[in-house]
Amino acid sequence: MPRHRVEASPATADVVPTALVTGATAGLGAAFARQLAAEGHGLVLAARDAARLDERAEQLSTRYGVDVQTQAADLATDEGRAVVSARLTDPTRPIDVLINNAGIGLYRAFGKTAIEDERRLLELNVRAVMELCHSAVPVMRARGRGMIINLGSVGGLVPRPETTSYGAGKAYVIAFSQGLSALVKDSGVTVTVVCPGFTHTEFHERARVDMSYLPEWMWLDVEEVVATGLSDARRGKSLSVPSLRYKAITGLARVAPGLVVRGLSSAGKPKPRR
Repeated sequence: MPRHRVEASPATADVVPTALVTGATAGLGAAFARQLAAEGHGLVLAARDAARLDERAEQLSTRYGVDVQTQAADLATDEGRAVVSARLTDPTRPIDVLINNAGIGLYRAFGKTAIEDERRLLELNVRAVMELCHSAVPVMRARGRGMIINLGSVGGLVPRPETTSYGAGKAYVIAFSQGLSALVKDSGVTVTVVCPGFTHTEFHERARVDMSYLPEWMWLDVEEVVATGLSDARRGKSLSVPSLRYKAITGLARVAPGLVVRGLSSAGKPKPRR
């Protein structure tokens, strides 16, 4: 069953815009929730951990004075996706902004990972994005407005051997988002895929991998990534690559992909923590 911190009434749902953020308890998802709350958006926070969701909702509603609802759901499962999809299609409580942020990474060579982990990655990183967009787009188009931000990655533009499945999944998200953006053009709905590079969040800790080999210049600030993504989405851009350095890397990758892959690989490799 849905867990709610503060319930927005149908009478005010069209006055105050509401954003649904997946993977909202940490990292980029938490930053999206923070920045949208600061702008006055009501929020629906979706993630697996009900306790962390309630804690995050309390912090945001107290600090920014906005309505915050929580939805405990595992988006790597059919049941979890169905719960969030039902919220997206609820005609009495419309969602104006969808942030598809939830995702995981596997930092072990393909073939050395368990097939169950590979399946979970695809269910969460790929299928959840597709299914939630499938739920949100018709409703948003019918209303004539809406904004969708899907989290891609520079890894989807520049494949790396140690993150084979992750990069492939993000490549899908990028192509899917850009195609969907073209499909809904002039409908009042926008779709943007945000592709950050390495960003200081809990992502790598949760993947239990040591990234200390990376030079500091390759790391991005989470608040700047989110601010850039929101700005680009509001300008109607289908692809957002935060920071000039990653714009340069992805631009070079289009003309000399082998050179970029070799360069990134030579910087070192992530080491799984035990």
